[in-house]
Amino acid sequence: MNSSIIQRLAGCALLSAALAVGTVSTATNAATDTTTNGKKDNSLASSIEADYRDRLGALFTHFHRNPELSFTEFKTAKRLAEELRQSGFEVTEGVGGTGLVAIMKNGPGPLVMMRADMDGLPVQEKSGLSYASNATQIDPITNTEVPVMHSCGHDVHITSLAGTAKQMSERRDQWSGTLMLLGQPAEERIRGAKAMMDDNLWQRFGQPDYALAFHVGAGFPAGMINVQEGSPFAGSDSVDIIVHGIGAHGASPHAGKDPILLGSQIVVALQTLVSRELPPREPGVVTVGSFHGGTKHNIISDQARLQLTVRNTNLETRDTLLKGIKRIAENLGRAAGLPEELLPEVIYSKSSTPPTVNDAPLVRRLKAVWQQGIGEDQVMSVGSQGMGAEDFPYFTTEPAIPSVYFTVGGTSPEQFKAAAEGGPAIASHHSPLFKIDPQPAVTRGVEATVLALLDLMPAAN
Repeated sequence: MNSSIIQRLAGCALLSAALAVGTVSTATNAATDTTTNGKKDNSLASSIEADYRDRLGALFTHFHRNPELSFTEFKTAKRLAEELRQSGFEVTEGVGGTGLVAIMKNGPGPLVMMRADMDGLPVQEKSGLSYASNATQIDPITNTEVPVMHSCGHDVHITSLAGTAKQMSERRDQWSGTLMLLGQPAEERIRGAKAMMDDNLWQRFGQPDYALAFHVGAGFPAGMINVQEGSPFAGSDSVDIIVHGIGAHGASPHAGKDPILLGSQIVVALQTLVSRELPPREPGVVTVGSFHGGTKHNIISDQARLQLTVRNTNLETRDTLLKGIKRIAENLGRAAGLPEELLPEVIYSKSSTPPTVNDAPLVRRLKAVWQQGIGEDQVMSVGSQGMGAEDFPYFTTEPAIPSVYFTVGGTSPEQFKAAAEGGPAIASHHSPLFKIDPQPAVTRGVEATVLALLDLMPAAN
């Protein structure tokens, strides 16, 4: 099936789920039973709701109105640090730039890490929300003033992290171990997690036994949990190819070596990497997003440039694609008759990330915890349809740490229904129209995280 059919089927499945649960956006409003270490706990959901009314709702609005760009999250990090300290955590700021680490030691047991990313995007908000962002900031990349918006839901993540801190602090008699909460910068630039690791994160604070993260999802009903085995996010690499040539008059092509023709041959040949070198059931993407060369109609230039994005779901596929790009580019240069010193140059960017791979046994464990504690009808396992990337695996790949990255739905069932009946489409992440139903997203994010942490760090008998 082609991608459009798959997306329609996935959309129908999500709409059916949204309409079936109906009240999912208020599912955490009731003091539903949850399970903690085999014991019923009626207080968790109601306690989270009370915290949302008293504090988290206003905190979310504050974060949404005041987004900051990657590596400039100074005020965001300061406010988040204040919230975590108020819950009794020992907080270290300035880790990996603007990152922060909050630690609570609570007896013997595993060290578990929960991460939330903090940065916004250079997008002009057009959501129509009463608390929409009007913030502007100097973009450190372009040195120009740009609008800034939380158009990917990171405001949900950091608000939920503050809620998690409070609940875990108040339940210290229910768990034993060390809890590490991370406020991570620059996820949108795929740089922040690596920056924190380069700042000796594990050496300074301890290497986790388990690592968790979640992302709010506009494509899922608000409050629903989606968790999958395998790879919820792809690995991503940016690759540049400099295609050298020998300049000549456009009327005398025999006198030169045309880099635009060679670049075109490389673009076409690269498509065989996925279609002929990967197994048919193994996903991969090689997209040439930019092709620039030449200056005038009748001039054969001496250089062209290609920019590629490469996506994969495992390290073996990544290796196949990256090595294949270099092999194809260089050998087509040889086929064109270029000398060795003028062969195409393949440059691998530092802005890359491995695939996010969930630990299968841990997925099954936490899925059962959530089904029992929140409800089977609130937990889904829908596979990823795209090849979006995340930098979370910098925390979990080298060294390997069992981890789960899950999704919490952020769009109300009413919006899904309206969209299905011809109303406004659900805005995607990174859209200026992006908006989240905050209460069910934040409260369910807290609830799911706390249930997972209590299961991973059971109290000593």
